[in-house]
Amino acid sequence: MKRKIDNVLKNWKKQKNKKPLLIQGARQVGKTYSVKKFGVENFGQTIYLNFEENLRLKDLFKDRLNPEYIISLIEILFETKIDDNTLIIFDEVQACERALTSLKYFEESKFNYNLIATGSMLGIHVNRNEYSFPVGKVEMITMYPLDLRNFFMLKGRRISLMRSESPMTN
Repeated sequence: MKRKIDNVLKNWKKQKNKKPLLIQGARQVGKTYSVKKFGVENFGQTIYLNFEENLRLKDLFKDRLNPEYIISLIEILFETKIDDNTLIIFDEVQACERALTSLKYFEESKFNYNLIATGSMLGIHVNRNEYSFPVGKVEMITMYPLDLRNFFMLKGRRISLMRSESPMTN
């Protein structure tokens, strides 16, 4: 299924010094599906961490937020080497506030990791006092459910809307 977000993801990948990409949106709009599909189609390997599904993943961020340390733990956990052709997905990142905070340090790292985080209800977590939100350190987009234009695009038809293009990412 082709979605508007596919082009956003491809453009993000092309950036030389890219920031971690943070995709927020309501539940069940296709965030996870889209980033997993993007990983399969554009990278040699995809490392997928879901913080709601596996609560033990929070332990990766317990001691330090240093990206190289976190990456070394992920490499041990997944028994693989992470390189330039690896996409790392932090799914449901709102369930691990320290993982969300770590995005700041990933952006500041000398290594240019391919890191996408997804989450719903992130607005609630922006105002937390215990951990900081990585404002300015991530490229943040909102993904919305399919709209009429996306529906017709999937059907192979092109439509023209009366109003200007929406900035929404579907």
